[in-house]
Amino acid sequence: MQRNNESTNLFCEDASSRLDEEQAQNENNSTGQAAQMLYQAYQTYADASEPMRFMARTAMAYTNMMPGFKALGFGREISATLEMISRTELTHTRPSYDIDRVKVGRKEFDVREETILSLPFCNLVRFAKEGAPEQPKMLVVAPLSGHFSTLLRKTVETLLRDHDVYITDWKNARDVPWSVGPFGFDDYIEYVIRYIDTIGPDAHVLAVCQPCVQALAAVAIMAEDRHKALPRSLTLMAGPVDTRIAPTAVNELATSQPIEWFEANLIARVPFPHAGVGRAVYPGFIQLSAFMSMNMDKHTQAHRDLFDHLAGGTDEEADAIKKFYDEYCSVLDLPAEFYIETVEIVFQQALLAKGELTYRGRKVDPGAIKRTALLTVEGERDDICAVGQTAAAHDLCTGLRPHMKRHHLQAGVGHYGTFSGRRWDSEIYPAIKNLVLATS
Repeated sequence: MQRNNESTNLFCEDASSRLDEEQAQNENNSTGQAAQMLYQAYQTYADASEPMRFMARTAMAYTNMMPGFKALGFGREISATLEMISRTELTHTRPSYDIDRVKVGRKEFDVREETILSLPFCNLVRFAKEGAPEQPKMLVVAPLSGHFSTLLRKTVETLLRDHDVYITDWKNARDVPWSVGPFGFDDYIEYVIRYIDTIGPDAHVLAVCQPCVQALAAVAIMAEDRHKALPRSLTLMAGPVDTRIAPTAVNELATSQPIEWFEANLIARVPFPHAGVGRAVYPGFIQLSAFMSMNMDKHTQAHRDLFDHLAGGTDEEADAIKKFYDEYCSVLDLPAEFYIETVEIVFQQALLAKGELTYRGRKVDPGAIKRTALLTVEGERDDICAVGQTAAAHDLCTGLRPHMKRHHLQAGVGHYGTFSGRRWDSEIYPAIKNLVLATS
């Protein structure tokens, strides 16, 4: 009798466990469907509201052909309202870098964008300077986040003075056909290695923000393999090498839920009619919404200011706000595999910092780096990647002698100030330039 009771209890526990698993799976499926419905709802809204924006743009064109319209009673307010309506959309195509000319020394040279190597999820783009003297080659490894690589426009523009600049120009995952296959964390590292190999020996690498982990891993693998194109220097700027150090709100958000929550709540499939229909992605508009919600008062005030500048005729101030939001509202979708693996590997488990990161089954050992000089850059006020998280790379690169390591802590700047703005140009960039000169 006792044995039968035990059997009955085991059966009940097993049945209860299976019911719990099925319930959890149903909840995940329900949430996943909600994420999918959100993407479809967003796409439906974007399509349905386009006629409204089209009419606003058409009306603007007519009013602009009427010389005295803005001088009338509410002329400027009407024009401002029409322009605000025309701007109620996100852009999913890459903006232009808008770098046509650059000054090298006392001379100016035309700049032409060249695609050197095209891979399914990214192009290696070179900013060729017609007739310019030979300069050190620099690969800028841009983050694969919710924005296009054009976010680093000012970074590239500054580097072009003294370098032959290349950049990882990421494609919008919703435009990559499902048949191409997935793109994960290891694929990113492979792309970096392939691009460095394509550029050739004696190049320099500069990684901004998120890809600092992948760039360090790529150089470590190349060093261990004694790769002929091993870069001369590696600069890591405001990147999450060790997110356990002084965790920010971004870090805490990434660790606040199990990885299954991110898969269930934030991953959707690309809807028709995009080329990547069916591909699982982390939609860019969701990431942008999250970023904006963190500073909603600031963004709301910025748009009030924009209306006031448009209505008041202060065009220069209005253009500055429009230029920022044109870039900020240009979003791309991330491959789901890459996003989920990045959250898990970099933010939840900090595998590189713990010496547990692998690439294609191989252990990644930054200690293998012996001939590539290292520079880390951090911003004092960075609330995305805290002070100490990037500098942690120095402790990992045990094979580098002290004179091969440098650190620059920039006072008075936040995250974006490390790669754009006045202090980037006048204080941070000289440290990078000096490193390149010393190692070329």
